[in-house]
Amino acid sequence: MDRDYHVHSTYSDGRFLFQMVRAAAEAGLSGVGIADHCNVSDREAISEQKHLLGFNLDQTYERRRAAIQRLREEHDVAIYDGVEMDYHPDEEAAIREFLETADFQYSIGSVHYLDGVNVHVEPYFAEQSERDREAAVEKYFDHLVALIESELFDVAAHVDLVERNPELRGFATEEHYRRVAEALTDSRTIPELNAGRALDEYGEFHPGPAFLDVLAEHDVDLTVGTDSHKPEEIGERVSHVERYLAARGIEPVTLSL
Repeated sequence: MDRDYHVHSTYSDGRFLFQMVRAAAEAGLSGVGIADHCNVSDREAISEQKHLLGFNLDQTYERRRAAIQRLREEHDVAIYDGVEMDYHPDEEAAIREFLETADFQYSIGSVHYLDGVNVHVEPYFAEQSERDREAAVEKYFDHLVALIESELFDVAAHVDLVERNPELRGFATEEHYRRVAEALTDSRTIPELNAGRALDEYGEFHPGPAFLDVLAEHDVDLTVGTDSHKPEEIGERVSHVERYLAARGIEPVTLSL
């Protein structure tokens, strides 16, 4: 693993930029991508959560870009100016306009919300029937395929994110994986091997092993991202990713930046 394209800073829900960059350098990486969360939705529920969480990169990206440039002058490690955008099919026009205006070096697309609720919220989905939870997972993959087909993004993040939620885990099928793989074969978008929950209670990378098998059948390339929010996570996850890549025989691709 030579580059990590998925690291967060205080411009969303991570730690100070200089701490994240220093940790990437100490981990032996030649490049680190700062891909803070961003949302341009005008849906009331999403906008309220965005402001409560302080995810305002759509307003602060120029300030962050200036900070990144100063850090580039101080470090040998390459620092990439990226973004992780929340995606919803109804908001493609707004996302496209923002990405064209902001002109990041690369963009990551993520499906985090279903009907205005973050997929991590266990109590919300725990109250649903099994049929409703199955439908939620179906909608998740519908949106993921639409994300890929939109051609808005360079990278698709944690493509089976629903598996992190115990209430939604196990509803994804091989058919879902094949739909995603087929969409990826016709798209410029590259999925990532994401280590965001590989070392904690979930204990798996995204995509999981069965999903990775389907992607391999379709010759889909992957890039890599630790999805680190704290500096100490980077080195720990980098070494874990490297072992996993070797065990699976995966050679991650480098983004053209």
